[in-house]
Amino acid sequence: MKQLLLLSAFLMSTCAFAQAPKGKATVGTGYGQKMDEKGAMPGAELYLMVAGGDTAFVKIKTKVLTSCASEGCWLTFFVNDSISAIAKMKDHAFFVPLDIQGKTVVMDGKAYMKTTSVKELKHLAEDAKKPQKDIDAITKPKKQIVYITNGVLVVRPD
Repeated sequence: MKQLLLLSAFLMSTCAFAQAPKGKATVGTGYGQKMDEKGAMPGAELYLMVAGGDTAFVKIKTKVLTSCASEGCWLTFFVNDSISAIAKMKDHAFFVPLDIQGKTVVMDGKAYMKTTSVKELKHLAEDAKKPQKDIDAITKPKKQIVYITNGVLVVRPD
């Protein structure tokens, strides 16, 4: 009986964790909270909203630069020519397809500035399957925009 309870608990816990969706990130497909493009502002405006240390609750439209190559649990996106940001899926409740890189998406969530530790930066580089020399080159923390998203909607294929 005890083994049955342990097996049951194990199966329930593995089902509770999100996994990268199967298939491709196609236009019109959403992940997490349902939404549309209406009211989405350009990602370029995000920096001005959080640079002073404020938190912004905002829907943005932006291009995905990279993503977690393991399970789709985070992505980086374009803010402007010198700034990118990282989006993390709220509560790890959903993930995005592994081929989302390069696509334009709409996301709804919370943005803020954070100093990301060397340890976390290296972990993210490993997730992105960066070469070891790139991972080893990470020696300083980085101040960056973090965006906790409730949902992601693919709106353009390129």
